[in-house]
Amino acid sequence: MENNPQTEKRVERRTQVSELQHSWFIMQELVSKDFKLKYRRSVLGIAWSVLNPLLMMLVLTAVFSSFFRFDIENYPLYLILGNILFGMMRTSTNDAMRSITSSASLIKKVKVNKIVFPLEKVVFELVNFAISLVAVAIVMVVFRIGPTPNLLLLPVLLVYMVIFCSGLGMLLSSLVVFFRDVEYLWGVVITAWTYLTPLFYPAQIWPDWMVTVEQFNPMYHYVTYFRDIAMWNITPDLKMNLMCLGFAVVTFVVGYIVFRRTEHRFILHI
Repeated sequence: MENNPQTEKRVERRTQVSELQHSWFIMQELVSKDFKLKYRRSVLGIAWSVLNPLLMMLVLTAVFSSFFRFDIENYPLYLILGNILFGMMRTSTNDAMRSITSSASLIKKVKVNKIVFPLEKVVFELVNFAISLVAVAIVMVVFRIGPTPNLLLLPVLLVYMVIFCSGLGMLLSSLVVFFRDVEYLWGVVITAWTYLTPLFYPAQIWPDWMVTVEQFNPMYHYVTYFRDIAMWNITPDLKMNLMCLGFAVVTFVVGYIVFRRTEHRFILHI
């Protein structure tokens, strides 16, 4: 008896939906576990995610405003916006990079879609970023800076960031399985990337050649986007959105392809 093609398609669709539901359930459980682990035995708990960016802002403001005297309006807000967005990328990619190797025991015992592990780290950092926005709100209240209508575009920026960080996370997590030195090299890259992105200084101090180079720095565009909508009430134009989306999509596609082509060999190296 021949199989009905329509029946086979329905079975295949149900299988795919079931796998997606299973992956989503695992991701929720992993996010919950990471959340509990991060704040376990912490006196301040979730409040630390608010206090940490505030304290960093105070220290950096004291240092850079005293020694360099940048002429930046609302400098504390300028600092905290750049730091929390860059921090989201830095922490999510660092954690995603180690997600496969640190979950070796689970991967060896349970059949699970391995891509869930790096993606979960990005989702977890998105939650932390949302909490850190309370710190931004406090700064805006203290310095009497009103919210701009363009803040409604924040979800668009976060979509770009999640896609971008997911791509980097998948790429790094697959590479570090085979080349453990990637973990140390990435630390150097992140440090250099921090100073090459205008987080605590204005982009106007760059020489002309550096301005050209920065056009290829995705975090420069994402940080600028965030400051435009939160500080300057500037609506990012089509070119800015296409550049942000382009960096995100290209990075995601590269990371996804590398991850999928190597994941079947993870079990031999973790």
